Amino acid sequence: MTLALLVDFGSTFTKVLVIDLAAEEILAYAQSCTTVETDITVGLRRALNLLPSALQRGPFECKLASSSAAGGLGMVAIGLVPELSAEAARRAALGAGAKVLKVFSFRLSARELEALEENKPDIILLAGGTDGGNEEVIIENARKLSQSNIQCPIIVAGNKAATDEVLSILSTGGKTSLVTDNVMPEVNVIHVEPAREMIRQVFIQRIIKAKGLKKAEEFVENILMPTPTAVLRAAQLLAKGTDTEPGFGDLTVVDVGGATTDVHSIGRGNPTQPGVVCKGLPEPLAKRTVEGDLGIRYNAGSILKFCGQGRIMRNTHFPHPELSQKLEALSQNVSFLPQSTEDLDLDFALASCAAQAAMERHAGTIETLWGPQGQFYLQYGKDLTGIEHLIGTGGIFIHHPQAGALLQKMLFSPEEPLSLKPKNPVLYTDAKYCLFAVGLLADRFPDRALRIAKKHLKKWN
Repeated sequence: MTLALLVDFGSTFTKVLVIDLAAEEILAYAQSCTTVETDITVGLRRALNLLPSALQRGPFECKLASSSAAGGLGMVAIGLVPELSAEAARRAALGAGAKVLKVFSFRLSARELEALEENKPDIILLAGGTDGGNEEVIIENARKLSQSNIQCPIIVAGNKAATDEVLSILSTGGKTSLVTDNVMPEVNVIHVEPAREMIRQVFIQRIIKAKGLKKAEEFVENILMPTPTAVLRAAQLLAKGTDTEPGFGDLTVVDVGGATTDVHSIGRGNPTQPGVVCKGLPEPLAKRTVEGDLGIRYNAGSILKFCGQGRIMRNTHFPHPELSQKLEALSQNVSFLPQSTEDLDLDFALASCAAQAAMERHAGTIETLWGPQGQFYLQYGKDLTGIEHLIGTGGIFIHHPQAGALLQKMLFSPEEPLSLKPKNPVLYTDAKYCLFAVGLLADRFPDRALRIAKKHLKKWN
């Protein structure tokens, strides 16, 4: 056997997976509560001890990890125009696996600077101005950041004509700054990959240590990336395939977690209906959105506020009296696992609402307008109606008996005809929780990683 140990330090649970790379088989899975507040290796040891004894010590060909523990990677994005460079900066952060805490545009006000400091981001992405365009705003924002109490690294990804002065200002203020390509070098041209790679490098070199995760490297080679990046990398591999192994084509992955619900879509998302014109910035081939108010543990109460009791109860089979108190208890006990049929029923309802809302926010919409030539249509965001595959990942899709029914909740509904959600995809669940591992293995063993994903995803239709 050629073994690989893959670890995910999640916000709630630490998961470990042992894979036989030669046979392309998942041999064992175990999980334990994440213990990042004390010593992250305690939870890891507990999870490792739950593996079959013959697999606990390897030897392992590789030992790789991802992490969203300690709140994951929290970022603030700053740009010039909200719909342009600020949006490009936000997309760069999301695509790098970050949770975007705030997005600011134009010149930072004193109140916004105070809010930025209160958010305590792990990284700031400072953008603004196309190359050769506006220089004043990014320079002014750099000056305000240099005088602030911010201690996190600042990645500069704006107008290249202003870069030298921006770096000088930040350095004078004692700030750690790094420079990469402009996220919007021209109007309506998005160039985010260099910024995403810079974010990943800062995560590896600095954030892991800052969050107390460095000790985990006693057990693994290194923590390669934030968990959402690993899942997105797996989605890209599944969609595109390799030179020798075909992929699935366009797909969407929905990750329902305890702290957030993330949606990843791979595909152009161009209009599929005649007479529809795209509006806004071009959509990326690989798009990720993260909904920090839709986690089914940490944010159970937020789901109630956003969706309302009626929508939650439409997804249940039991009455659930004192619903708000139950959800408050869940948010206080984030490692809670369902103990009864009623618990499973409530989890299904929460996950249904979270997944529906996250898909609604991720998918594009159609707006109907009237002009001199009559009726016409504008598309905002991606058209996912023709997406070929929909995959659910996260604990709810591993353990819940109605995992397949949960996927159905995310599909297009005639009741919302202007929403461009998937219509008739093939449905899968990540029943072995292997997508994060596939993403970690994708660069070293792409063919094997792809075949492992294909073999272990559970098909529902």
